[in-house]
Amino acid sequence: MTDRNLAELRERAANGDRDAAAELIELATERGDLDELRRLADSGNSDAIAQLVELAGERGDTEQLRHLADRGVSDAAAQLVELATERADLSELRRLADGGNRDAADVLAELVDEQDDVTE
Repeated sequence: MTDRNLAELRERAANGDRDAAAELIELATERGDLDELRRLADSGNSDAIAQLVELAGERGDTEQLRHLADRGVSDAAAQLVELATERADLSELRRLADGGNRDAADVLAELVDEQDDVTE
C-alpha cells in the first residue's frame, strides 16, 4: 500500500467509513503498528482498542497496557494482572490493587502468602 493510499484510507476512516477503519486496523495489526492502533483507539474505535491490548500483551508492553487500563479498558487491566503475575511483579499488582482491581488484589494476596510460607 502506498503512502497516498494509506492517507486516503485514514481520511475515509476519520469521516466515519467503518470499512476503511477495519482495513486500517487489519493493516496495523499485520504490521505490528502500535502507533496506528493507538491513533484509532484514541478516537474510540473499540476494535482498535482490542487489537492494541492484544499486541501490547504479546509484547509485554506494560506502559501501553497501563495507559489503556487507566482509561478504563478492562481487558488491558486483565492483561496487566496476567503479566504481573507471570513476572511476580508485586509492585505492579499493588498498584493495580490500590486502584481497585480485585483480581490484582487476589493474586497479590496469594503471592504474598506463598512468600510468607517460603520464609517460615
